[in-house]
This record gives sequence, C-alpha cells and structure tokens, in this order.
Amino acid sequence: MAINIRRAVPADADKVLDLLLQVEGVHQKGRPDLFRENGVKFTKEELYEIFADDLRPVFVAEADGAVCGYVFGIINETKDSTMLFDMKTIHLEDVCIDESCRGMGIGGALMEYVTAWAKENGCNRMDLDVWEFNEGARRFYERYGFGTQKRRMDKWI
Repeated sequence: MAINIRRAVPADADKVLDLLLQVEGVHQKGRPDLFRENGVKFTKEELYEIFADDLRPVFVAEADGAVCGYVFGIINETKDSTMLFDMKTIHLEDVCIDESCRGMGIGGALMEYVTAWAKENGCNRMDLDVWEFNEGARRFYERYGFGTQKRRMDKWI
C-alpha cells in the first residue's frame, strides 16, 4: 500500500467532511451532553477557506490514491511575551484516520510528516487537545511523544 501525504485541496472536501463525521460520532458517543448527534464541525465552504489559509494547514493522507486521513493544524506564534518564551507552535486541531484504514501505519506517517513540515516552517513546538474518554487517541499521541500539559475540567450548573 502506497501512502502519500500532501496539503488538502478543494477536491478533498467531501472526503474530509465524511471523516469529520466519524470524529464527531466519537465525540457525541463520549460526551452526549455536549455534542449533537450528526453534528457538523465545518461546512464545505468553511473547508475551502481553511484549505487556502497558510496559518491553518490541513494535510491529507492517501492510501493507494484515496484520502483516508487528515490533520488540521493552526500556527500560533508567541513573541516578546512578559510571561512565555518565544515559540512558534502548530496546534493539531483535529486528527482522523478513516476507521477502515486504522492499524496500517497511516496515522504514524501523518504525524511524522506534520512534525517534519512544522520544523521546516519554523515551529519549535506542537500541541493538541484530546478528550479524556478517547483512550485510543491518548495512547496514540503518547507514542509520538506528547504528554499531558494541563487538564481542563467542566461541570454543568
């Protein structure tokens, strides 16, 4: 199986929308008190805008020519802060590998590609958010060197 990773283009929008639905399904199952059933994170038009934004790179993985995963990134730069050191971070906003393609090394290839791309583009830090209920994702990120920075807690009142 040949894996190719590249920047997303408008022609990828329909498959990316399908993958986003898989992610939203996991979130809805894990936190039905927060996530609507069949919720939609982005419209196709929003994806077109994101795909064109250099500060929000989206990468897709293809296996044998078919899109089977993605990473949404957001570039943030901190300079001259009185509290924080200067840093350029790529925040991994959303990561998905098609359920039918998991366990084939595609997620690892995507993480390695995005890490190399971030370094080449001046980033010296990566971060992401992962839901506490998503144990598989947490284990995956830990395998690629991510550690818990802080915990965000909530309650209904």
